[in-house]
Amino acid sequence: MSDDDQDIDIESDEEDEDSDYQQLPEYPQSYTQAEKRAHHNALERKRRDHIKDSFSNLRDTVVALKGEKVASRVQILKRAAEYIDEARDKAMKQEENIDKLRRQNYILALELQILEKAVMTHIAAGCCSVPIPEFDDSSYESESESSDSESEDIVQPTKKIKIEQYY
Repeated sequence: MSDDDQDIDIESDEEDEDSDYQQLPEYPQSYTQAEKRAHHNALERKRRDHIKDSFSNLRDTVVALKGEKVASRVQILKRAAEYIDEARDKAMKQEENIDKLRRQNYILALELQILEKAVMTHIAAGCCSVPIPEFDDSSYESESESSDSESEDIVQPTKKIKIEQYY
């Protein structure tokens, strides 16, 4: 490429830049520097007020900072991070508990199926009825007659059946 060709290419690029610049909206010529500055200051004040309100809302939301009227932004952010970590840990523990309860429900459902099959086998073997356990009223007293030690005797823990052999 010759020097003349490079000049032409440079000039055509400059024309493209000028046309792009002309398409951008400009401030009206009637605005003075003072008006532009005042407008910018108002926008900046609005932005700072929004940030301040957001920190106040965050401070009021974090349990560890409730009731504190004065807390630095650093304190608010640190306590908010701690609060989030605690909430995350609590949620994980609850998920683990839910999983544990689901496993227990599954095991109990399997036990129920086994017992129902045993009952059906018992009935099919010739017994006409299913034995019903007798309810003894004498072992239960009214709340006013029983003491804490007696009520502990009445409540019996449920028997855990190992069913790993059925898997």
